[in-house]
Amino acid sequence: MTTSLSSPTLPSAPASSSTLAGQVLGPDGTFRPGRLHFGARITEVEALDRAPDRWIVPGFVDSHVHGGGGGDTMDGPEGVRLLARQHARHGTTTLLPTTITQTWEQVMAALGGVREVMEAGGVPGGADLPGAHLEGPFISMGRLGAQPPYAVAPAPPLVAEALASGVIRAVTLAPELPGALEAGLAFAAAGARVGVGHTLADADTVTAFLRAVRGAGGRVAATHLFNAMGGVEGRAPGPAGALLADPEAYLEVILDGHHVHALSFLLARAAAPGRVVLVSDAMRAAGLGDGESELGGQPVTVRGGRATLGGGALAGSVLTLDGALRRAVQAGVPLAEAARMLGAAPAASLGLHDRGELRPGLRADVVALTGDLTIESVHVGGQPIPLDRPCLEMP
Repeated sequence: MTTSLSSPTLPSAPASSSTLAGQVLGPDGTFRPGRLHFGARITEVEALDRAPDRWIVPGFVDSHVHGGGGGDTMDGPEGVRLLARQHARHGTTTLLPTTITQTWEQVMAALGGVREVMEAGGVPGGADLPGAHLEGPFISMGRLGAQPPYAVAPAPPLVAEALASGVIRAVTLAPELPGALEAGLAFAAAGARVGVGHTLADADTVTAFLRAVRGAGGRVAATHLFNAMGGVEGRAPGPAGALLADPEAYLEVILDGHHVHALSFLLARAAAPGRVVLVSDAMRAAGLGDGESELGGQPVTVRGGRATLGGGALAGSVLTLDGALRRAVQAGVPLAEAARMLGAAPAASLGLHDRGELRPGLRADVVALTGDLTIESVHVGGQPIPLDRPCLEMP
């Protein structure tokens, strides 16, 4: 199967005609009172003089999510279905099931599981799946973070096999690995967003890598900026500094109160206006509360919304994107701008031009929020998502 990364089509079953009134976020980035008319796609945004106290925003797009609701991408199709349903309840209408570094056979099996779910028409009651994020195994053994020690260099046969799965929408690469540049160009040519992460590279290496991929027409990004790549120093800006300085890179940030300080988030916002992408990096424990879990076969403990390995290192997150939205607003970001970090920016970073904004002709991926930014309703392609579990409080 060859790579096919055009925007996915909507399910053949049409959504019934619906309306939703409130303060509607327009493509110009401002809220205005209005009524949204939609089936599977938005048909009209009707202007109103007054509207209910409800925020209506584009559905959230999560480009980096390993699991949730007890499911994990590495589990295969059923794990993908579980995580897609869990995150949809929290406003995520599009997501990329994300792999973790494991044996190559396990990684390819996980990609096959994503493909199986996509070919079956997606996940009823869950987020749309336009592809997968290949986060492992083309990363540095020196910057594994919470990833198991199965990292390998992106040799051409492995890259070709991954691309042949037909589902790669985003990839993470450590630029210092042998063959990383050639791999980045191959993924970019196939339409995948190329992210830099889990890397020991210096700033010059990262800068040259980003320029080469952009020069070939590719879209570039930081995989969870600041995490698993070191910080920024005056004489050693490192990967984070190179990514912050790049004029076109999208910057993933895990805004869960544990991975990134609020000031570091605001630094990214100042450096890359319109290009900050909030992600969950969620693991299977997301939505299950405190207790014991696992990530890539490693025991994980969740306490107070913080997931750690046995030695105390962070192990992914239990974040959902409604929590990330509230944290962004608490940090001082206007709601309209924060909503862009969850909708328009990630959609653009992934080349998904049929979503991310509320305008006629686009997918009816819609989230309604109460005045205190609690999820009130979610529609994926016009279909309502059952909110049969209470929304989690912000960790």
